[in-house]
Amino acid sequence: MSVMLGIDPGLAITGFGFVEQVAGTLKPITWGAITTPANTPLGERLATVYADLTSLIQRYQPTHMAVESLFFNTNVRTAFLVGQARGVVLLAGQQAGLSVADYTPLQVKQGVTGYGSADKKQVQYMVKHLLGLSEIPKPDDVADALAVAVCGLTAVK
Repeated sequence: MSVMLGIDPGLAITGFGFVEQVAGTLKPITWGAITTPANTPLGERLATVYADLTSLIQRYQPTHMAVESLFFNTNVRTAFLVGQARGVVLLAGQQAGLSVADYTPLQVKQGVTGYGSADKKQVQYMVKHLLGLSEIPKPDDVADALAVAVCGLTAVK
């Protein structure tokens, strides 16, 4: 049995999803978002992401972590902030002793839908379908994190 923690990193919203694979069947465990207020100092926001994620890892004991890699962003400031949040996510996983993998948005789309050019709605539909959810998780960062977890589980041998 593998328990995958999927992460869609961000400074304002870091989506997370824990999914297990039992006898080839994907089962969602829990999902949600770590949020930080925009008016909070950067160091405090990063500390919140790290502390909350560390707590979730301790509680749900995943065996692996899959993180969406940063895609090019035309807003350089936003890209740097997301990169910093991604750094604390990777640190939390590494310090917890998890096997950490990195997936591009293209790889996630391919892993979830079988089509690397799938749009966001197609990916969300497949997450809902593959995990047997009654609705698409909100906000989008959470659905994206579950997609990253599914992608990670399809890659774990």
